[in-house]
Amino acid sequence: MTLLKKNHISAILTEMNFQLITLLGVKVDQDVYEVILPTSAGEIAVFPGHESLVSIAVPGAIAVRHHKTDSDQKLEYFAISGGVIEISPTSLRVLVDEADNGEDIVEAESKLALERALKMKSEAKDQIELEKASALVDRHVVRLKVADLRRRHRR
Repeated sequence: MTLLKKNHISAILTEMNFQLITLLGVKVDQDVYEVILPTSAGEIAVFPGHESLVSIAVPGAIAVRHHKTDSDQKLEYFAISGGVIEISPTSLRVLVDEADNGEDIVEAESKLALERALKMKSEAKDQIELEKASALVDRHVVRLKVADLRRRHRR
């Protein structure tokens, strides 16, 4: 595709299809304006017309801006466990083991779960227990980060 055609395509696109797919199925499948993703190289923002790319998602928060005019207070957040990102000019697909919508995260429950996971980690008797506890710690740290982001942006 020539540079002129690429620029023309990105100039006319105002939305892209965003799919967030977990082991349990499709969590999100909708048209959006912007998605901010945690990658091994740092956070990246993806807009309609983005160059094609495949990358690794790391545990962290996904932020979704549904419309160009939406303020940060309207961002939707998801806590993810890491996975694979596939970007094309018209779509974004994120494949993860699990994803939690920020609206569904109860901060107090996540704090208690993090405390239990930290205790499990400190009492681990072998490498398998340690890895399982570490994964739980990572999961609840991300969930708390998403809950905090959601709370701060709702003010």
